[in-house]
Amino acid sequence: MRLLHTSDWHLGQYFYGKSRADEHNAFIDWLLAQIKAHQIDAVIVAGDLFDTGTPPSYARHIYNRLVTAMSQLDCQLVLLGGNHDSVAMLNESKSLLAELGTHLTANASDNIEQQLLELTDASGNAIGIVCAIPYLRPRDIQHSIAEQSASEKQQQLQQAIASHYQGLYDAALALKGDRSLPIIATGHLTTVGASSSESVRDLYIGTLDAFPASAFPPADYIALGHIHRSQVIGGNEHIRYSGSPIPLSFDELGKAKQVQLVEFCGQRVRQITPLEVPRFQQMALLKGDLSEVEQQLQQFADNDQITWLDIEISSESYLSDLQGRVTALCEGLPVEPLLVRRQKSQQRDSLSAERDNETLSELSVDDVFSRRLDQEQFDGDEGAARKLRLQQHFSATVAQLQEHNQ
Repeated sequence: MRLLHTSDWHLGQYFYGKSRADEHNAFIDWLLAQIKAHQIDAVIVAGDLFDTGTPPSYARHIYNRLVTAMSQLDCQLVLLGGNHDSVAMLNESKSLLAELGTHLTANASDNIEQQLLELTDASGNAIGIVCAIPYLRPRDIQHSIAEQSASEKQQQLQQAIASHYQGLYDAALALKGDRSLPIIATGHLTTVGASSSESVRDLYIGTLDAFPASAFPPADYIALGHIHRSQVIGGNEHIRYSGSPIPLSFDELGKAKQVQLVEFCGQRVRQITPLEVPRFQQMALLKGDLSEVEQQLQQFADNDQITWLDIEISSESYLSDLQGRVTALCEGLPVEPLLVRRQKSQQRDSLSAERDNETLSELSVDDVFSRRLDQEQFDGDEGAARKLRLQQHFSATVAQLQEHNQ
């Protein structure tokens, strides 16, 4: 069996006001070509199909185009809901997708049999079993207990997630019987040791920051989503994040985007081959003072395609009208500066002048809260620990509000 593992498409994302529709359409075309070229039997998309719970119509069109195209191929499509996805919105078309050969799991079910899928080849022969596990919301897998401490809540939630995985794995073993079939588990969560990027919204599932890889059951391959950088977890080659297919923030430009081609021989993984996704929109991060940035901009002079830029300016003195100066440097070049900002260390060092003139586009929600914390005094180890707790509680609250708004 040959499987393609991908995740975190974020269809409908607006990137500093720019649509990613052209990039996503190009990626879908590329993906369909890979399915044909490599004779893929199944594709797993491990969560965050959409960027918001109410995606624009063009994003739904791209999604529907993929499902329709896949229905014409001898390849099964397995879709999982992520923390950005709306369960209700995804489930609206679940029965229709099933008629087109697409298996969708938007949320965890009390009946775990609904999360089991037997993959088949073009002749209808079983070739694998999928434990289809989406983003796990606490309300779907656990019951609250009064007067629990924070550590007890964290332990209970970790056990609930582990139990959900183990229950599905046990059911998959029963379905498998004595057949030599691989068992593939999915997930959309943060695991211990995973390296994230600026575009990843921290998942605080209750009080659990990250799930230990050792708590996963011994599935033959575990296809994960949520982290946008492709990576192997804990030295376990069979536990992987595929990463997003397009850069969702400028700090993701340092490493090529991938989908994972997983080949099985019987029930064992024979080979995992990362397939590099082409860059469909040129992007670059420039750093330096104004004269250095001016020199760096010349590398784009002969380009045929517009390059989106994140420009970080360093200067010994505070610069007024920073946006206007950078715009003037870019004039006549095939570039578009989407983000212009001052170097972070200098932002901290010149609080009085810069904070009066900064725009919100230069700051994240966490930046604003960090600025407020910087005005407080935190002495010694106890003060540092208190500051860390405040930051963690704030991030957890923001994540819960964002999930509620979705």
